[in-house]
Amino acid sequence: MTRLFDVPGMHSLGAGKSEFTTMSMAASSNPPSATTAIRTENVCRHYTMGESLIRAVDGVSIEVPAGEFVALLGTSGSGKSSLLNLIAGLDRPTSGLVMVEGKDLARLSREDLAKHRLHTVGMVFQSFNLIPSMTVIENVELPLRFAEVDRGRREALAREALEKVGLSRRLNHRPSELSGGEQQRTSLARALINRPKLLLADEPTGNLDSRTGTEIMNLIRDFNESLGMTVVMVTHERALAGQYAQRLIFLADGKLVDDQPNVAPAAASSQGGRA
Repeated sequence: MTRLFDVPGMHSLGAGKSEFTTMSMAASSNPPSATTAIRTENVCRHYTMGESLIRAVDGVSIEVPAGEFVALLGTSGSGKSSLLNLIAGLDRPTSGLVMVEGKDLARLSREDLAKHRLHTVGMVFQSFNLIPSMTVIENVELPLRFAEVDRGRREALAREALEKVGLSRRLNHRPSELSGGEQQRTSLARALINRPKLLLADEPTGNLDSRTGTEIMNLIRDFNESLGMTVVMVTHERALAGQYAQRLIFLADGKLVDDQPNVAPAAASSQGGRA
């Protein structure tokens, strides 16, 4: 069977437990990467609404090393989702610098930004954003279709990704036939199918109950730790961020107000514990 490792730039989401464990041990035995995945310098995103100037992002400078799990926290309107959209290449800054994996996104053409979203970034949204008329496997295959992967390989890779998130028995269901947790698992499989370097999650548990939300967050943490994938998660839940993220970045009124390491996940990891 074609595996995600067989496609250039992709790694297996369906690795067996022993293989996944080996990957985790290999990652932990090496020193942390000094590569910078994300860097913003005095980035701003301003827009007008009527006669008012909205400073959605207002002079934010951050640096995120490759492989880190970062949470962006703040109340509604703080600018956290706007900053995430700039990192994703879904929006352009009014001024300032947004560097992702060595590329200045403000200088990219629309075509190159589309390639950035396809190959570098995977996104998970609160509202799942699945296509209702498509089956689960068709939704997950979609990024591979845009990447012009052969049809036969697409199906094999999508099945493997869905097996990794526990949906191997839901391949031909439509989103309306799934629970909220199953829809978010489908969204997560789709986000990871192209093996992106960054996973951007915008309130990924916002529409889920606490038990299902924990299952989704454990999956995201597994991919971060086992694949070395950089994760940036937007949330307003301080407790959720404290349980999973290695670093907490606080925004208010579009400005960076605090940036602090989070010792809780590191302590849990050193003890071999999982939530």
